[in-house]
Amino acid sequence: MSQNLEASFDEPSHSLLEEAVSPRPSRAQLAQDFEALIEREGAALARVAAAYEADPGRREDLFQEICLAIWRALPSFRGEASARTYVFRIAHNRGLSAAARRRALAVDLDQAPEPADLRPGPEERLSDRERQERLLAAVRRLPLALRQPLVLTLEGLAQREVAEIIGITETNVAVRLFRARKALRRSLGVTEEAS
Repeated sequence: MSQNLEASFDEPSHSLLEEAVSPRPSRAQLAQDFEALIEREGAALARVAAAYEADPGRREDLFQEICLAIWRALPSFRGEASARTYVFRIAHNRGLSAAARRRALAVDLDQAPEPADLRPGPEERLSDRERQERLLAAVRRLPLALRQPLVLTLEGLAQREVAEIIGITETNVAVRLFRARKALRRSLGVTEEAS
């Protein structure tokens, strides 16, 4: 099963369960596959969580929710898409759920305090950090319809994969990416000539 999981990162396979003797993989095999997925995609999944949550505590909670959802969903992976697409779809759905919960609680992310980096460092490091935070804040301010394809594209997914994850056409992904980039330029004060 692990060999199928490895192959499924690059291209869809028929099933993760092809090598299993029984219709259900063993708990140990699921644990091994889960660890491989998290090892390979964990940093990217954490960045997806960061795109949905500004608060470090809630961001970590969302990351844990994403991991738990992947663990629960792994036995039902059918290999119709790559494992990478599968886990990003789960992360996307968890991010949407978190955003919906936040709206229900009327929490405004723009008013949430940004985490401060108290470590002393060179001026250039501080400047880079400020630019990163400014960009991430601008990404968070994007409407979800624009933020989702942008974040997934930044994680290296092809437009085809993004379309599959979000459930829209590739053309719609391209339109949303164009609009997201335009909105980011406007939000960050970048002129068309400078970009």
